Amino acid sequence: MTADLRTRPELGARSTGLRLGALFGPAVFGVTAAGVALPAVGADLGAAPSATVWVLTVHALALGIGTALFGRLSDTAGARVVLVCGAVLLLAGTVLCLTAPGLGVLVAGRFVLAAGSGAMSAAALGLVGAVRPEHRGTVLAVFGAAMAVCAACATLTAGVLTDLVSWRVTLVLPALSVFVAPLCLRLATRPGSDRPVDLPGAGLLAATSAAVLVLLQSSALGLSGPTVAVVAGLSVLGGAGTVLWVRRVPEGFVPRRLVTDRGFVVAAVAGGGIYAGLFAAMYAVPQVLVVEHGWDVLAVGMWLLPGAVAGAVLSRLAGGLAAGRGGRPLAAGTASAFGVALILAGGATSGPALSVVGASLGFAAFSAVQVVVTGTVSARLAAAERGAGLGLLNLAFFVIGGAGSALVGALAALLGPSVALAVVGVLPLLGGGLALLLPGAPPRDA
Repeated sequence: MTADLRTRPELGARSTGLRLGALFGPAVFGVTAAGVALPAVGADLGAAPSATVWVLTVHALALGIGTALFGRLSDTAGARVVLVCGAVLLLAGTVLCLTAPGLGVLVAGRFVLAAGSGAMSAAALGLVGAVRPEHRGTVLAVFGAAMAVCAACATLTAGVLTDLVSWRVTLVLPALSVFVAPLCLRLATRPGSDRPVDLPGAGLLAATSAAVLVLLQSSALGLSGPTVAVVAGLSVLGGAGTVLWVRRVPEGFVPRRLVTDRGFVVAAVAGGGIYAGLFAAMYAVPQVLVVEHGWDVLAVGMWLLPGAVAGAVLSRLAGGLAAGRGGRPLAAGTASAFGVALILAGGATSGPALSVVGASLGFAAFSAVQVVVTGTVSARLAAAERGAGLGLLNLAFFVIGGAGSALVGALAALLGPSVALAVVGVLPLLGGGLALLLPGAPPRDA
C-alpha cells in the first residue's frame, strides 16, 4: 500500500529547487538547442530555411500559450493533473518528431511537444511560488541555477547530438522533463480550487498570442504581403476582443486585477526585455562566431559553457536577495551589463571575445532576472491565482522574446548579425532599468 505523501519527511529547500529547476530547464532546449539542428533538418527533409524556421516558431508559440493555459489549470485542478497532462503530451510529441516523414508532421509534433513543455513549466513555476516564504529564497536560487546550466549547455549539447546521433534527438530534448516529473509529485499536494477555466477568455488570449508571434516572425517565415495583412488584422481583432472580454469577465482567464496591476506589468516588460536579448543572442552570436570567425558548433558550445557557472552563482545570490530589495539592483545590473555587452560586441571588429562575453552575460541575466521576478510576483499573488499569474507572466516573456529574435533576424539580413546585436542590446538595457522599479510586497500565502 502506498504511503500517504503527507506522512513523508518534507523535502529540503535545495532539493525542491533542484527538482523544479530540472523540471523547467528542458524547456530552454526547445528554442536554443533546436536552432542548431535546423540546417540538418532542412537537408534531410528537403525543406527551405523559410520553412524549417516553423520548427522554432511553433515551439515558442505552443510553449508560451501552454504555460498560460496550464498555469490556470494548475490553480483549478492542481499541479498533479498538470504534471500528468504534460508527460502525456511530451511523449506524444516525441513520438511524432522521431517518426515524422516530412516537415508538416514534424511541426505538428513540435507543437504537441511544446504544449507538454508548457505544462511542465507551469507546474514548476506554480510549485516554486507555493513554497513557504522562509524557503523561497533558497528554492529560487537553486531553481535559477538549474535553468542557467540548461541554457548554457544547449548549444554544445545540440551540436554533439546532431553530429553524432541525429537532429531528431536534438529536437525532442524538452521531453527530458518527463523523467523529472515523478520526482515532483511529492511537492504537488495542494488541491485545486475547482473554479471554471473561462474557455472563451483562454481561446481569445491563445488566438491573439498566436497571431502576434506569427506576425513577429513573418519575415523569417517568408509570408506573403496579403498573408501578413491578414495576420496583422487577426492580431488587432484578437487583442480588442481580449480587452473587451477582460472588462466583461474581470475574474476570468485573464484577471483584470492582475493585468492592470503596475507591479505585474513592470515585471512582464522587465523580464521580457531579458528574454528578447537572450533569444536574439542565441540566434545571432553562433552566426557571428561561425560565419565571421570560422568557429565550429562544438567550439561555440564549449566557449559558452562558462555562462552556466556565472548564471548559477548569480542565481544563488539573487535567490537569497529575492525576498528583499537587494535582488532588484542585482537583476538590474546583470541585465544592463548584458545589454552593454551586446552593444559593444555589435560594434567590435577584432576577435570574438565580446560576443562570447555577451552571450554568457545573457545566461546570467536570464537566470538572475527570472529568479527575482518570479519571487516578486509570487509574493504579490494569492495562492489560488499563482499558477495563472505566473503562466501569464511567462507568456508575456515568450511573446516579447519572440519580438527580440524576430527583430535581430530581420536586421541581420540587412545589416549583418553583429550590427543587429548592437541594436537589440537596447532591450535588456530597458529590462534592467525596469527591474529597479519592481515593487515589493509581503507574501500572501493562503
